[in-house]
Amino acid sequence: MEQLAIFGGSPVREEPISYGRQYIDDDDIAAVAKVLKSDALTCGPEIGALERKLCQVTGAKYAVAVSNGTGALHLAAITAGFQEGDEVIVSSITFAASANCILYCGAKPVFADIDPDTYNIDPQALEKLITPRTKGVVAVDFTGQSIEQDAVREICRRYGLTLIEDAAHAIGTRYRGQSVGSMADMTCFSFHPVKTVTAGEGGAVTTNDEAKYRRLLRLRAHGITRIQEEMIHPSDARWYNEQVELGYNYRMTDMQAALLCSQLEKLPAFARRRKEIAARYDRAFSEMPQLKVQKEIPESDTVRHLYILRLNPELLNCDRRAFFDALWAENICSQVHYLPVYRHSCYEKLGYEKGLCPNAEAYYETSMSLPLYYGFTDEDVDSVIYAVKKIIAYYGK
Repeated sequence: MEQLAIFGGSPVREEPISYGRQYIDDDDIAAVAKVLKSDALTCGPEIGALERKLCQVTGAKYAVAVSNGTGALHLAAITAGFQEGDEVIVSSITFAASANCILYCGAKPVFADIDPDTYNIDPQALEKLITPRTKGVVAVDFTGQSIEQDAVREICRRYGLTLIEDAAHAIGTRYRGQSVGSMADMTCFSFHPVKTVTAGEGGAVTTNDEAKYRRLLRLRAHGITRIQEEMIHPSDARWYNEQVELGYNYRMTDMQAALLCSQLEKLPAFARRRKEIAARYDRAFSEMPQLKVQKEIPESDTVRHLYILRLNPELLNCDRRAFFDALWAENICSQVHYLPVYRHSCYEKLGYEKGLCPNAEAYYETSMSLPLYYGFTDEDVDSVIYAVKKIIAYYGK
């Protein structure tokens, strides 16, 4: 790469280090193989087992497993009753699905700015956006750090808003000792391979509200029910089922459920290792004035999905692109999370303009994500820290 000519010599690592990856062991493989040899590959007993396990992990009363995190958000938005004419406030720094689920329902996403230190939704910014048309909030536990639960939930209570917590990054995180997944009206999880635990693809919605739980179950499977009390034309015939509303096929397979159940057994170990890596990064980078590390609120015991490094452009002779490319030249494969959602061309076409959330845009221009995952060794961590220091030594003022 061209950057190697600038620094000279070989890169820090011979083989590239990706920013995230799954960890699969023999227990995971055996769990999936057992299902493959069984009679039920979908709609079988592993789904119920997983949902009970998710309730244990999160402390929620109910859990509904679905095909992916986007499906979880979509079903939660429908269950919340979002519809055309409604406004729903959403975090500006997040994956697009957090806002797309609002559009799916015909409602309007209203983007709230972030706290410049934690990168989570700013409760004060959120409250200023509430109008008579506001019906809910989709608040994201960005990087795995919990939102300011007390403040956000109180705002939602005061204005009668439904709170959907997008906890795609936050399985295992706790707020004041209470697990994420048990506090919002509905909490959505993702189990993509770069997340702390994986189902390959997969998601879930947790809730403490039985009515919401029943509707989520129905929406997951085409809007079809076998429960007589939910039917318009009830029948006790064993074969009878009835579609009572428009639903979707967002079911998870039993193979995925078995894999995730096995992964959840390792969640405490995964969480410990991610915290150790994040702490080592914090110690190393906090000493460098050219860099800024993410602030963590004391109430959040965070299982970090992403480790964000921000640059101080006033103390560097390079922009974010040059720093990013230099890391890749050292075989450290960083990433950027995320472009403010309203800056995507899809949202520009809907009338959203640059400059809507100043803190989010300043964050985006200076941030990047460093490698962080369970199988990341101490040697790997040292390589990343060394590479960053090497680039700072070259570009720092």
